[in-house]
Amino acid sequence: MPEFAPDPMTLAILLPLFGAIAAFLAPRAAPLIGLGAVGAMAAAIAAVGHAVAQAGTVTVPLGGWGAPLGIELRADGLALAMLGLTALIALAVGLGALSAFAGEAPADGQPMPRQRAFFWPLCLLLLTGMNGVYLSADLFNLYVMLEVISLAAVGLAVLGGTVAALRAGLAYMYASLLGALMVLLGVGFVYLQTGRLDFAGLAGAQGSPALSAAFALMLVGLALKAALFPLHFWLPEAHANATAPASALLSALVVKAGLYILLRLAEAGPFPGEAILTLLGVLGTGAVLWGGVQALRAERLKLLVAWSTVAQIGLIFVALARAGTEGLSDSWRAAALLILAHAVAKAGMFLAAGRIKDVIGHDRISELDRSAVRPALAQLAFALAAISLIGLPPSLGFIGKWSLMEGAMGAGNWHWIAVTMAGTLLSVAYFSRALTGFLRFDRVRAPLDEHRGWALADAPPVVLAGLAVGLGLAAGPILAVLDLGRPFGVTP
Repeated sequence: MPEFAPDPMTLAILLPLFGAIAAFLAPRAAPLIGLGAVGAMAAAIAAVGHAVAQAGTVTVPLGGWGAPLGIELRADGLALAMLGLTALIALAVGLGALSAFAGEAPADGQPMPRQRAFFWPLCLLLLTGMNGVYLSADLFNLYVMLEVISLAAVGLAVLGGTVAALRAGLAYMYASLLGALMVLLGVGFVYLQTGRLDFAGLAGAQGSPALSAAFALMLVGLALKAALFPLHFWLPEAHANATAPASALLSALVVKAGLYILLRLAEAGPFPGEAILTLLGVLGTGAVLWGGVQALRAERLKLLVAWSTVAQIGLIFVALARAGTEGLSDSWRAAALLILAHAVAKAGMFLAAGRIKDVIGHDRISELDRSAVRPALAQLAFALAAISLIGLPPSLGFIGKWSLMEGAMGAGNWHWIAVTMAGTLLSVAYFSRALTGFLRFDRVRAPLDEHRGWALADAPPVVLAGLAVGLGLAAGPILAVLDLGRPFGVTP
């Protein structure tokens, strides 16, 4: 009998799924199971990376049945970069969760606290969906994986159990359901028009009113899931009221699924046109300005970070529109760089904000400088992440913004440069509110507290924030990885 040897791409999806089931069935061992599953998933992704480096694009038909009848998994440089990003953030957030939930270990015979019992099953289920999105090569499989992500994300959003978290989670669920319905309708229209759902079939599809309507429906659904202005209403409260590890996953990973699918649609089919790209840029501009203004008004640190996500998601859409349809084959790389930079920095920033809140006892921005306790490493991590999100050199965020503005200048679209600069100034302003509180000591009315030593929870945000800055020095290799398999027809 032939031996069964699962492909690394299949394992990248199945390992976190089996880990989620095991963590749910054995909640007391969930942290060990979770970290083991993430480590095994990272090894599978490394094997995928080796294959992609050798072949450029790797395709695996599940069960031996390829498209259009069967389901294919496909990996290229863009998918590989997103897979690696997911593994990195999952490992860092998982280590942070060990410390965040360390005080909740129950005695023998006592029920397992909700956060400790359900975090790892939900986290691993989320990773299953994320990896499935990055490796899917057909629209229906993408829809299924989006629903897996939504199920896990809503659970993570309400894990804190507070009234505010439950209310925000309910709004998130409604938005997710509406977005999923629109995506599903679009998928159905595509099938009726073309008779197939794989990306290879879309590449040869001819434009028609039905196909245009299908892509419009999917665009609105994905914009809702990605929290693009003005469909962002669910994001700030959902991210701000979740636990710190959950907020890091939601902001760094979940909203990227819709952005990634949008990139793949732009690559595969007769979509988007010039008018759609301009509309995306205009909506992105609204997100940059509105998100920045609301971050300036935010009273809590985590709410400020959540509103900054709205602004930075808008900037990614501006990057897609920077040079119109003629420059789309290169604009996607600017968008991909900003996605990577935002994910790493925002995961570190949310973990740092959670650590600050735990140590100080609150996250009210106006009173940060009144505390006699200063979690120095968490504040350092927050500042480093802010450097990348603002776009200061040598951070990866700077490289992404520079690529955006360079393409806009080449196309003569100076208005997108103005939007980028306005967003940068706003980000300096709202992050300065927090950084000023970290550095001031003149309003402290008690002796400064003695240093209490470092904790495991300090390490993940510092590492992630340091990477957000340091990866800018590795922009060349990152771009080389993105070009593997020639997404959008770009020649490396």
